[in-house]
Amino acid sequence: MLLALTGYQTALVVVAASFIVFALVMALVVPRSRPSFPGNRLGIFLVVCVLFFAAQLTAVLVLAEIGEADEPAVAETTTTTETTTTQTTTTETTPTTTESQPTETTTETTQAAGDPAAGKEVFLGESGCSGCHTLADAGSTGTIGPNLDAIKPTYDMVVTQVTNGGGGMPAFGTSLSEKQIQDVAAYVSSVTQS
Repeated sequence: MLLALTGYQTALVVVAASFIVFALVMALVVPRSRPSFPGNRLGIFLVVCVLFFAAQLTAVLVLAEIGEADEPAVAETTTTTETTTTQTTTTETTPTTTESQPTETTTETTQAAGDPAAGKEVFLGESGCSGCHTLADAGSTGTIGPNLDAIKPTYDMVVTQVTNGGGGMPAFGTSLSEKQIQDVAAYVSSVTQS
């Protein structure tokens, strides 16, 4: 986790760790060797405490602004994901004769973007989907995540969940490409909806 810290996060951790070490030394170590501490040096002790406190607040405010300035660039690159929605068209045909005949209804569903065959490879591959989810078509019996055969997610649901994560599932929007996410969504929705 510490290896994944950015520069501003590392600086914030260093300032916080220095403040914590100072507080622990002043509370636990110094009083044992000098029971009258701070005694006549109370003014110096208070100045050092205030300086550490001000340094911590400054680090939080300044470094947080730097971090926020860096985050929009990351957000812009990850939010350009396009999703293809499934559209349903209902057409009703009514007979023109006066006889009573049933109304005919047809429903068309457009095919979602993505290649189900490639999606199966993503599901079974390095993404680790099969280790967490049960999906009969893939032969996976994971119990960490929900049983996909039971919940029968739609294409859009899979794209959203894989991209953003949530409910204990990590987000894969930055580790999988847009095409891979579309492929796995097409695969999961096609084998669970039938």
